[in-house]
Amino acid sequence: MAIRLGDIAPDFTAETTEGTVHFHEWLGDSWGILFSHPKDFTPVCTTELGAFSKAKAEFDKRNTKLIGLSVDSVESHNGWASDIEDTQGAALNFPLIGDGDHLVADLYDMIHPNANDTLTVRSVFIIGPDKKVKLTLTYPASTGRNVDEILRVLDSLQLTAGYQVSTPVNWTDGDDVIIAPAISDEEAKTKFPKGFKTLRPYLRVTPQPNK
Repeated sequence: MAIRLGDIAPDFTAETTEGTVHFHEWLGDSWGILFSHPKDFTPVCTTELGAFSKAKAEFDKRNTKLIGLSVDSVESHNGWASDIEDTQGAALNFPLIGDGDHLVADLYDMIHPNANDTLTVRSVFIIGPDKKVKLTLTYPASTGRNVDEILRVLDSLQLTAGYQVSTPVNWTDGDDVIIAPAISDEEAKTKFPKGFKTLRPYLRVTPQPNK
């Protein structure tokens, strides 16, 4: 069954490269990013894990924990880690789930039989501190993910969770944002003291409120 936005992220217990993880307990009050890889010792996955490891400090700043998964064993992951460090210049610094029995893959609908009936696709789930799914992305095995885009949408999700705003096309942290249409102009004057510009009654832009 597909995981939808707003669903409670399924809880699980799994063995990882950093020991046993009880997922909801491990998340605590942090945000989390759970993402899957088709297989160990594969080229695109190697580059991705190196890039996420290099960017971990950026996720830490955002109170966000990373956890990866593939259907290979923890022992296989541990062997692969040296290749990741050697070829990408960054040591693996977050847990990788060993999911040989497909427990987590099935919970999160990560195996798409029309693409491959045994390997996981490149799924991404961003999960809030309330344990609800805030974003899902699905890539084919042939296409590597963009870490900067995942950071961008994480910034948007965290901002819009705290303020009655949304982020426009191609928004990045620090850009102007859009005031929710449900807020009246009078309310907006109080909520957004930096002021706002009305392009249309339904389209009002204001400087990012937490900057």
